[in-house]
Amino acid sequence: MTEHATRHTPPEGPPGDGDVLLVTDLSRRFGDLIAVDGVSFRVGRGETYGLLGPNGAGKTTTISMVAGLIEADAGTVTVKGHRMGPARVEPKRHIGLVPQELAIYPELTARENLTFFGRLQGMSGTTLASRVEDVLDVIGLSDRAKDPTKEFSGGMKRRLNIGIGLLHEPELLILDEPTVGVDPQSRNSILESVESLSTAGMAVLYTTHYMEEAERLCDRIGIIDSGLLQAEGTRDELIRLTGDVDHIRLDGSGDTVAAEAALLALPAVEQVDRERHTLHLAVHDAPTAIAEIVTEATSAGMRLNDVQITRPNLESVFLRLTGKALRD
Repeated sequence: MTEHATRHTPPEGPPGDGDVLLVTDLSRRFGDLIAVDGVSFRVGRGETYGLLGPNGAGKTTTISMVAGLIEADAGTVTVKGHRMGPARVEPKRHIGLVPQELAIYPELTARENLTFFGRLQGMSGTTLASRVEDVLDVIGLSDRAKDPTKEFSGGMKRRLNIGIGLLHEPELLILDEPTVGVDPQSRNSILESVESLSTAGMAVLYTTHYMEEAERLCDRIGIIDSGLLQAEGTRDELIRLTGDVDHIRLDGSGDTVAAEAALLALPAVEQVDRERHTLHLAVHDAPTAIAEIVTEATSAGMRLNDVQITRPNLESVFLRLTGKALRD
């Protein structure tokens, strides 16, 4: 465990009306290996919650317990108020699971695959036919509906995999590394589909080891490593948690000495380093502070040629919390 690792529990009190998924102190051991160690989080309606971590961090084991595929050694999973477990049927009606492994039949067409899995879920007749067409549209495969899936690219197969999870209109969609091994165009198409689902009110639990996916998709992010939820929150909350600051670079001419002194007096400015005609500032909340910084610098006699803002990202947060880069 790193010195930053803490066990996170949901807020005290009963789940809110908007909570689709409630995970409390979930743990799972395989022999001597503690794969998941006291993980807790919530996912609400219309929210995309991301589990961000490297391979082997415990993401898939967590997903497997949330979906009721394996039993937890300790802790609880509740979906729409129903306790989840391998033998429990009711909570599974509310979830759609999209695993890392493709679950499609290569000899069947896209439409036939969806129809087959829809029947397994108890759908039939015009309801099923209509739903299949809707899903084909959502995943962008309407024009390939009649083609055998063995002719599909990896990205198209991934999109069909997502479509199977959407057929019964679940209130919680669980996506486990859905873009692994796909080309950039298909990856972008998958991300666009996920964005549209959360906008439509579906709760989404999304695991990834791609930082940019978490940045783009997730309303809140749980950083998981070595089976522990190291921290969680929005992107900005995680950055504030680690104490990282923004950086502003001012390039110009004129009285940079006076500008340095004036900028150091501003509450938002933590540090100023002067290098010939350039000032490097460490600043809290640069987008809010930038107007005052530019005004003070020019009032002090500095003529600005260029202004650059650099903000910390999830990569720096992950490195600070775990002591390693995400892909280590």
